[in-house]
Amino acid sequence: MSSNPVAETVASLLPRAKAELAELVAFASVADFAQFPKSESEGAANWIADALRAEGFVDVALLDTPDGTQSVYGCLPGPQGAKTVLLYAHYDVQPPLDEAGWTSPPFELTERDGRWYGRGSADCKGGVLMHLLALRALKANGGVPVTVKVIVEGSEEQGTGGLERYAEEHPELLAADAIVIGDAGNFRVGLPTVTTTLRGMTLVRVTVDTLAGNLHSGQFGGAAPDALAALIRVLDSLRAEDGSTTVDGLDAAARWEGLEYAEEQFRADAKVLDGVGLIGAGSVADRIWARPAVTVLGIDCPPVVGATPSVQAGARALVSLRVPPGVDAAEATKLLQAHIEAHAPWGARVTAEQIGQGQPFRADPSSPAYQAMADAMAVAYPGETMQYAGQGGSIPLCNTLAGLYPQAEILLIGLSEPEAQIHALDESVSPEELERLSVAEALFLRNFAAG
Repeated sequence: MSSNPVAETVASLLPRAKAELAELVAFASVADFAQFPKSESEGAANWIADALRAEGFVDVALLDTPDGTQSVYGCLPGPQGAKTVLLYAHYDVQPPLDEAGWTSPPFELTERDGRWYGRGSADCKGGVLMHLLALRALKANGGVPVTVKVIVEGSEEQGTGGLERYAEEHPELLAADAIVIGDAGNFRVGLPTVTTTLRGMTLVRVTVDTLAGNLHSGQFGGAAPDALAALIRVLDSLRAEDGSTTVDGLDAAARWEGLEYAEEQFRADAKVLDGVGLIGAGSVADRIWARPAVTVLGIDCPPVVGATPSVQAGARALVSLRVPPGVDAAEATKLLQAHIEAHAPWGARVTAEQIGQGQPFRADPSSPAYQAMADAMAVAYPGETMQYAGQGGSIPLCNTLAGLYPQAEILLIGLSEPEAQIHALDESVSPEELERLSVAEALFLRNFAAG
């Protein structure tokens, strides 16, 4: 790869990219403004807008989306009659969780053992730098041969749909011949991968009420209906004995056709403790890419420290359901809500309120853009062949763009390979992956322009 001028340019720009990523990671841009200052997200958005202007983008704007966040847009005009490519990333990040659990501060980019650690380093502020590196390399080697639109979302992690609704209200804004979503990841470091399917997602807040108020467990326990115990029963009903997701009426037997995921490799990637089994049935790929998966994200109940001997009058939980391609997320939400309400024990009052939703996605890997990317990946990753994989996560914007621009070819690449530990403690990015994928994106733009 080093003999390629584009690759040489990207390599020379990597130190600058590290410094810029450090600046961007320093913003605690979590789009939960009840817990994190909105100014942090605004700072990240303005940083990106300034970076686009510095690269010659025009029409750079902070778009006020309906969910109260901002997305950053810019356009870099190409030659007359050139194709248009939309590059996507997002600057909002997941909360850091237990900051004390991080080896280094979550919002301070730190190099360790050949990786760069920090919240958003891979998901997805690194994706912003990937796009910038690719464009800078092309500009230094003959110019950018296509018109490039960049959109960087401010609330992807929240699933509140702001950019999707904005795009639907301004359908001409993001129109393109090809779309590169920089928010996926290689199957493993060094193996070039394009993600062809995404599971959708629905978020449901479960509330259980059984009593007018808490009661003394010695005086009333044994007969008074405990809301926390009822909630536990409801949540347990969402899994079979082997841990498979069981939502009444929702198919959970689909099979994955494509790249397989060895169980031993998955155990290592997921850091499963010795002696602890995996959950579910079928292959690992079936379970994480082709089938629904329920996860209890949080429970509101008394903490152990300071707990009193009380029968609980109420309890709440936040439940996520990942929805596989081929299943409508809205229908899956209705089934989940009906299941939760039907499995309430003892006549407990149970409500299941939907608070977020995104549809699953399936790309067409037979399109010419995929060949252009495969050729680019072969140069960026010498000796390797581009693979197709699924991703258990969801990017709701993909379906919106596919609906708005049915002729556009959509490709998903990115820096979120298993070692990145996105959404977890000690999230990190591989600088080698950032370098290779930036080269691949640059060469893809060339290939696509010539195709």
